[in-house]
Amino acid sequence: MSIFTNLGKKKLIFGLIHLKPLPGTPLYQEGGLELALEKALKDAAALYKGGADGCLVQTVDRIYPAGDDADYARVSAMAVITHEVKKATAPSFHIGAQIMWNCITPSLAVAKVCGAAFTRATALTGTTTSTYGIVNANPLKVANYRKLIGAENVAIIAEIEGYHFHSFGAEVPIAQKARMAMNVGADAVEIMHGDEDINNKLVHDIKVVSPNTPVILGGKTDLENVRRRLKEANGALVGACFENKNWGGDIDENIVREYMKIVRSMESK
Repeated sequence: MSIFTNLGKKKLIFGLIHLKPLPGTPLYQEGGLELALEKALKDAAALYKGGADGCLVQTVDRIYPAGDDADYARVSAMAVITHEVKKATAPSFHIGAQIMWNCITPSLAVAKVCGAAFTRATALTGTTTSTYGIVNANPLKVANYRKLIGAENVAIIAEIEGYHFHSFGAEVPIAQKARMAMNVGADAVEIMHGDEDINNKLVHDIKVVSPNTPVILGGKTDLENVRRRLKEANGALVGACFENKNWGGDIDENIVREYMKIVRSMESK
């Protein structure tokens, strides 16, 4: 059973913890791991004290592989940070780990070893273009590895339309994309569109066809629009809003608290 099972009116809000470049990446600088860990712990504390449901620890290495594999040092550093964040928060605070751009199996390994609850997949199904090359999904590899390491309890949020995944090739209805992702092992799907009306229609179209599919918003919520954007969705990943609109900056506990107050009032209706 994953954290996305039987949500009911509950809406899960995860703050994005944007790390500094890690060892094993071109832009890593000596001492960067310590700075990344310090930032992660500070951000996690702000999210936890502010009432968020959890966090997604996410690499921000700026130059990424297009494939599924990651450098050993990078994976090791991510595990250290995720483990320390897990230790510093309560069991009720759900930790996620994502090694970008689409390193799903290394992310699953980190999550499994560190006791994290979920990961996020840029391309669990389909193909998308990126600055770093064509990203091709390999759901069979992911499913086999997930089973091999016993990570079936690590939930996967699959992007199907958002910041990192943009359909490449023939246009496929969003509800069909959602079904495809869920059929190959996703526990929730993620969508994001900058236009609020289009964003809300994407969520609605999925819910009409598959009402029990958890839909997580991949960004663009803030204190002004969260009631509207989150109306039919089951949760959100929140970055810039919690960072006081300074993407990659420190998370502001007061903004988290105000945001969560709005979300909890929605759940009570």
